[in-house]
Amino acid sequence: MTDGLDRIDRRTALRAAGGLAGATTLPALSGCLGDSGSDGTDGSDDDDAPPDDGADVAYDVETVATGFENPWGLAFLPDDGRLLITERTGGLSLVDPADGTVEVVAGAPEVFAEGQGGLLDVALHPDYPDDPRVYLTYAATNDAGEATTHVGAGRLSLDGDDAPGLAGFEPIRVAEPFRGGSNHFGSRATFGPEGSLYVTVGDRRDTDFGPDHVSQDRSTELGATLRLTSDGDPHPDNPFVDDPDAADALYSYGHRNPQAMAVRPETGRIWQCEHGEEDGDEINVVERGGNYGWPVASEACRYGTDDPFAPAHGERDGVIAPVHFWPCGSGGFPPSGAVFYDGDAFPEWRGDLFAGTLAAQYLGRFAVDGTGLDATVTEREPLLADRGWRMRAVAVEPDTGHLYAAVDDADAPVARIVPA
Repeated sequence: MTDGLDRIDRRTALRAAGGLAGATTLPALSGCLGDSGSDGTDGSDDDDAPPDDGADVAYDVETVATGFENPWGLAFLPDDGRLLITERTGGLSLVDPADGTVEVVAGAPEVFAEGQGGLLDVALHPDYPDDPRVYLTYAATNDAGEATTHVGAGRLSLDGDDAPGLAGFEPIRVAEPFRGGSNHFGSRATFGPEGSLYVTVGDRRDTDFGPDHVSQDRSTELGATLRLTSDGDPHPDNPFVDDPDAADALYSYGHRNPQAMAVRPETGRIWQCEHGEEDGDEINVVERGGNYGWPVASEACRYGTDDPFAPAHGERDGVIAPVHFWPCGSGGFPPSGAVFYDGDAFPEWRGDLFAGTLAAQYLGRFAVDGTGLDATVTEREPLLADRGWRMRAVAVEPDTGHLYAAVDDADAPVARIVPA
């Protein structure tokens, strides 16, 4: 689905039916609003949905800080408590959640802030603060004015009375090739439990929908998940390092525009959420070397129609089906930002996947049963559904277990969900 406004659909009706504000809780909605990719069944029947122990959790919503211009990424500093926030227009800030103090972090890169491009995600080196590197993903151009997704790193300095800054920031990976246009950069970055850096790259809105599409071309790094060392080199255990016709950095391919990625603590597996064409949004468990089908397999509609875009994943050999999807005609769930909840503030939600949705304007909560590609995913009642907020990013505060959400707007807040 696009990153823009969606048509009015049944999700609009759900939001109008009553959202969560303050300590108010919604009655449980009718099970899963999408389809389970593991068995292809529609979970909208109440009888099919497993019980929801987290349905009656009461919470309050607090404003942490305001005035951000299209915030995109969130990352907490371990043993510090402060929060790094990126803004798509190029700003990088350090926020103290205790009092809302905002400091500008110097040294962020120059970015291509057009369309869906700009300063995107932020991640910390797993050994932070012993290794103080901060990683940013961003769109930037070449001399010809073409753009692509970049990964860069610099050392965060918090010493003395000077303002915080990124020292020695430089790009460490540039996804090839550069292309014209300003759409579908991805991009999320997260470190896996083995210490490698995973980065999602969009297909740059390539409309050559066929077997030669960039997402199906393993010689490119577009429409893919990259797996890198902390220095930005291709990981030596990547699946195609011995293939002279494939990009060494590739970990998975056949993606359209993945804008959410999280590690599931129970398994260490990488999960992603990505945009479909019209509807067809997906939740995927990422397999080494896996082909996720785009655009030769999809659950989406062609834009402006109710016609299937391509054969479904189950009708195409050699592709991996999503564990959960929003089929053609469903209204979709254009995603951005995800985290598995592992905090103490809301024990009933522990193990659930939280993912933001843009056009549908709420924070989704998903129960997950099973481990890998056989996992069953059930969407629960939406959070923050009455706010009219495009949900761009979500994170868990390590010390408290509070949920943080960044709102995609020109003058936006970062909000905190706490027990009522």
